[in-house]
Amino acid sequence: MWQPSFTDVEYAQRRRVTRREKFLTMMDEVIPWQEWVELIRPHYHDKKRGRPAIPIETMLRMYLLQVWFNLSDEGVEDQINDSYAMRQFMRLDFTVAQVPDATTLLHFRHLLETHELGAAMFQALNRLFDSNGWIMRGGTVVDATLIAAPSSTKNQTGTRDPQMHQTRKGNQWYFGMKPHIGVDAGTGYVHSLSVTAANVADVEQAASLIRDDDEVGYADAGYRGVEKRPEIIEDEHLSTVEFRVGISKGRLNGMHPIDRRIESRKASIRAKVEHPFLILKRDFAFTKTRYRGLAKNLNRLHIAFASANLLMRARAIALQTS
Repeated sequence: MWQPSFTDVEYAQRRRVTRREKFLTMMDEVIPWQEWVELIRPHYHDKKRGRPAIPIETMLRMYLLQVWFNLSDEGVEDQINDSYAMRQFMRLDFTVAQVPDATTLLHFRHLLETHELGAAMFQALNRLFDSNGWIMRGGTVVDATLIAAPSSTKNQTGTRDPQMHQTRKGNQWYFGMKPHIGVDAGTGYVHSLSVTAANVADVEQAASLIRDDDEVGYADAGYRGVEKRPEIIEDEHLSTVEFRVGISKGRLNGMHPIDRRIESRKASIRAKVEHPFLILKRDFAFTKTRYRGLAKNLNRLHIAFASANLLMRARAIALQTS
């Protein structure tokens, strides 16, 4: 069990607590550490000879810091050595143990990617939220966002990432990928996730984001015609879902005031899907891919959106107790 040192006691006497430390303390309290560690344990190496393996929780904490602060393997190692708040979150005592090096973190990240443990952790968290009654059933909001990928060919292969693609939004061209999410219409928690190249239409992923017990699906104007798609019509459940798709701004201006108020209420529900995207891009700084290929980025997205759910939950608890 981690014990605070004299340095920790001295540091706790300062007058001002930084935003980074508040964030890390908040996340430390809501993450289901034991459940996530047990998901990783069957795949984690067990050294029977030589130096003992670094504890799974220590590596998981280091990996989460990498995701939350958008750091490279070397960068997160340096930051933990430099930041007391991060070292405290890692529960490291430098008189006993040192920060795991970048190569060790690289191997741990590859282990998560190979065994799709990011998805397993995301699903385990959804089950936890569901069992505690923090998820409201019946409706889902679907949407997608663009994440840029490096377009430079100055690399070992001399090519851009073959799994990424370019697309145009408005008058601007983007090269990268597109995360698609399904959000609980009542609470705003993310329950479904997929990722595609940027040129894939949003409406193509709608069927995979609706839950088995959803009765209503909310979406913006980019999903027009979703109810006519073959995968919707031919599915026994999806064919019964009522899709409430937003209309274009041009049509909104000529509507009756009552109809405009109805559309405004729909828009207020659809707006809940923007909060996880805001956390992903603003709080976790995930605006550009760091890895090549969709699979590696999907693993990171599963962890990032699971963390976004936990952050929203932690903020809700703080609001209730204040």
